Amino acid sequence: MATQMFEGRGHAAVYQKYRFAPGKELKQTILSYLQEKKAIPAELAVDVGCGSGQGTLFLGEHFKKVVGTDISEAQIQEAKETPCMPSISYLVCPAEELPFQDASVDVLTSFTAAHWFDIGKFMREAERVVKPGGCVAISTYTVDMSLRYGDCSEKLTKIFRECWDRILKYSHNRLKYVLEDYKEIFEALPFPDKKRITDIYDQIPMTVEGVVGYMESASPYQTFKKNDPQAATSLLQETEKRMLETMGVSSRETPVEFWVRHVCVLGCK
Repeated sequence: MATQMFEGRGHAAVYQKYRFAPGKELKQTILSYLQEKKAIPAELAVDVGCGSGQGTLFLGEHFKKVVGTDISEAQIQEAKETPCMPSISYLVCPAEELPFQDASVDVLTSFTAAHWFDIGKFMREAERVVKPGGCVAISTYTVDMSLRYGDCSEKLTKIFRECWDRILKYSHNRLKYVLEDYKEIFEALPFPDKKRITDIYDQIPMTVEGVVGYMESASPYQTFKKNDPQAATSLLQETEKRMLETMGVSSRETPVEFWVRHVCVLGCK
């Protein structure tokens, strides 16, 4: 069965505030593939495991109707409270039981969520709901991240990664799918026409507060916090302090370049 994370209202609120939308290069990779396969313009796109709707909003710019689905009521509530286009709607349901008719979906997406699904059941649902000639785009950002700011980029990245490595010790075993660049998810996709791209790099506009907030939103950090609230809180506070000192600034609103590597699995039925 799917692994349920990000369930609590508090975690969902942090997720909505600090999780970033798909970056420019990832969006272009997906759109170029859909254009190549003549999958756009299209009637219906479904974003599975949509969380608080960061990827769903991107789809709303390109499709007549977009439905974001998630198993978490708290996440869907956050998504519904975020301003969006009238063409976008949200509903609560498991990724493995999508409430859409056979061959009714033009494009099925999942941004940074598929590793939490029951992969076999989800792929059978994708096979069922996607129209002939329809496409899927399943992506995630990886743990390959770095920070850039003036001449202290290397030191800043080292501080970030020291913190990130401590947080990742609390990772769920499903992180293996991400660490393997979605290889298993690519192999499980039942479409004959498919490819996996592992070298999509995006610069995400961030502040120091945003970088620390992103780490707070990660599921391993939430596990860490449950196990040892004081140590988890102190780690983020100390990391922020070290980052600001290294940068020679006092404001946590100071902008930094946050670089991430995406992996994207694309397929056409």
